[in-house]
Amino acid sequence: MTISRREFIKHLLLLGGAVYCNPPPLWAAKPKLTPAYANLARKGELADRAASAYAVFQECRLCPRECGVNRLKGEQGFCRAPAKVMVYSAQPHYGEELSLVGAAGSGTIFFSNCNLRCVFCQNWPIAHEGRGKVIEDHQLADIMLKLQQIGCSNINLVTPTHVMPNILNAVRLALAKGLHLPLVYNTSGYERVEMLQLLDGIIDIYLPDMKFMNDEKAATYLGGASDYPEASQKAVLEMARQVGDHQTDQRGTATRGVMIRHLVMPNNVAGTDHFVRWVAMNLPPATYVNIMSQYRVDYKAFEYPQIWRRITMREYVQAMEWAQASGLTNLDPKSVEVWRFYKQTLRNEPS
Repeated sequence: MTISRREFIKHLLLLGGAVYCNPPPLWAAKPKLTPAYANLARKGELADRAASAYAVFQECRLCPRECGVNRLKGEQGFCRAPAKVMVYSAQPHYGEELSLVGAAGSGTIFFSNCNLRCVFCQNWPIAHEGRGKVIEDHQLADIMLKLQQIGCSNINLVTPTHVMPNILNAVRLALAKGLHLPLVYNTSGYERVEMLQLLDGIIDIYLPDMKFMNDEKAATYLGGASDYPEASQKAVLEMARQVGDHQTDQRGTATRGVMIRHLVMPNNVAGTDHFVRWVAMNLPPATYVNIMSQYRVDYKAFEYPQIWRRITMREYVQAMEWAQASGLTNLDPKSVEVWRFYKQTLRNEPS
């Protein structure tokens, strides 16, 4: 049975309304929470963390590639990022997980450049070509405050790994001017535990990808990063140690915890069955997991026969059934609804 694009989008919109039914009225007062970084600042440690992070720029080892270049002197490593932060865009985003979106959107800041080189990257002009504007840390702080002023639910730091020192300094500056939103560390998962430890007590919500579970596949599709599976697994365990399970306030808006994303790919290239088993064996069953169906052929994916098509409904249904069979109990609500829709559609197909 073939579904038109219009029918599918219409169904998703209906599902979105069903998932987020009976929200609090928009005029209801938002609960005032104390973000993690405010507590750290009271102890006098936030400025020290920012200074320690900045020192890493002298011999950059922010990510597992450990290039060792002096970015303070203009040297560039694999990510090609300067020492100053580069921002492509900043705005409320309504396409994130529902608990991140809240009533007025997730305040996303898209940073230029990336420490991976995904051959299927959907944001390649930003991540690979480095399109964006160089700004000072105090300007990044002002962006955070502007997103808070217009009502965003959080500050969503997209691809933050290579600019983590700038982020910490900007948070320090913004806090002094009244920043109080939770920080979302929206990362590819290619992180060093030692660097994540600098973020302990600063980040409220970790939003990591876990892209591949196989070294060879990671090397092929992630710019030679054969250590990605091991690095991402260690990173997620450290994130979970710091912030625990996904938590929300009375409005259903995320306030703390780990939210893991995994993109289903054609021919099970990403190893979804291995991914869900790993989560079930190493984290609580209630860990928030988003099994994503949004893969599309982009950038250089056309050059790789295993991934040069969209996933099928059957592949996505299989992926979600693996997750359910593994015992995971907190699957992303929108993904669950897509799963149900696909299952029903497949049942209605003529035999």
